[in-house]
Amino acid sequence: MGSPWKALSDGNRRKTLLLLGRKDGMIPSEIAEHFKSTLPSVSIQLRILKEADLITEKKLGKNRVYSVNRKKTLKLIEFFEDVYEYNLHSLKEYIENKERKRK
Repeated sequence: MGSPWKALSDGNRRKTLLLLGRKDGMIPSEIAEHFKSTLPSVSIQLRILKEADLITEKKLGKNRVYSVNRKKTLKLIEFFEDVYEYNLHSLKEYIENKERKRK
């Protein structure tokens, strides 16, 4: 399994993930319409996102339908929420300590 952080380091993959977040269940040719690249290039981006477990793939007849892996992406959101919560907590402590020193 690939790293979700490495997968998200590319702008086209981030754009693909955002696209799938807005319209779940797209086939590669639908996704390719939103890019100035070839279908093989889009397929490579989808493979990397899939290996990072950020999207899921379901076979429907001849087509492969891609969707956002909500469980995995929620873990990334939780990570950033923890980062911001930590920073806000640290900022609050800093301000409170500074006010105590003034008094």
